[in-house]
Amino acid sequence: MMKLNVNPTRMELTRLKKQYTTAVRGHKLLKDKQDELMRRFILLIRKNNQLRIVVEEAMQQAMEDFALADATINEAFIENLFILPSEKIELDILEKNIMSVKVPVMNFQYTIHAKDDPMEYGYINSNAELDRTLDAFFAFLPQLFELTEIEKTCQLMANEIEKTRRRVNALEYMTIPQLEETIHYIKMKLEENERSSVTRLIKIKNMS
Repeated sequence: MMKLNVNPTRMELTRLKKQYTTAVRGHKLLKDKQDELMRRFILLIRKNNQLRIVVEEAMQQAMEDFALADATINEAFIENLFILPSEKIELDILEKNIMSVKVPVMNFQYTIHAKDDPMEYGYINSNAELDRTLDAFFAFLPQLFELTEIEKTCQLMANEIEKTRRRVNALEYMTIPQLEETIHYIKMKLEENERSSVTRLIKIKNMS
């Protein structure tokens, strides 16, 4: 590790010691932050994986029902049914702070009618598979919204963990070792200068 290019003086030694203390304290704080971010990230990932399994299973079943409905119902009827949704979903995005990471809080809003009776269509043109498809899609909407929020939070936390890791490594493997080596070099240089001064004084005394 290359030492810093500084003058070996007592003033410089004092400055570097303060810088070293700050670097060590900063490394500990960043390492603690990294560990806590990782702990929360792992919990979110577990929750995300569990929720994703539930949503994907529900979605797969709904799509299977839709495939059956699409095969047995007039295609033009299905296109007309979905071309203009009878309800709308609104999204308000707020923010919350997790270990200095701003993550979204997604508030989805949709009407009671959308949950109870999402589509208005005649039962003559419909069948049980289409009914089950629509019921299933609206049933897992809240879980799908929650999954969206969790996955975005995981993405932002992963980015922060990576940035924090790079800063921790820079301090641990570059800044702190450089400061240690430079401080050691200055101490050795100052001690050498002191010994030289003492030797000169002894020689001067003996000559007098």
